[in-house]
Amino acid sequence: MYLHLGQYTVVHTRDIVGIFDIDNSSVSRSTKDYLTQAQKRGWVVNVSEEIPKSFVVCRDGKGEIKVYISQISSSTLKKRTGFIDGLSKRP
Repeated sequence: MYLHLGQYTVVHTRDIVGIFDIDNSSVSRSTKDYLTQAQKRGWVVNVSEEIPKSFVVCRDGKGEIKVYISQISSSTLKKRTGFIDGLSKRP
């Protein structure tokens, strides 16, 4: 399954490491440091010109990391993956 992150960017859901709310998670010093290092290493891909609401960390089959900055909220992205639906159907 694929997840649309905004504009013309889609990622395979098996490559997703985590989906994070940018406002809540960027309060943490470690998250700020991680995003700064990711930017310096060229891992960050901004998929929109709009105000960012979330970031998605992905690792592909080759082990390469990409951090996608998206204007779509983390809750919407999570719903799109079907992860929440799958969890609610468990006994």
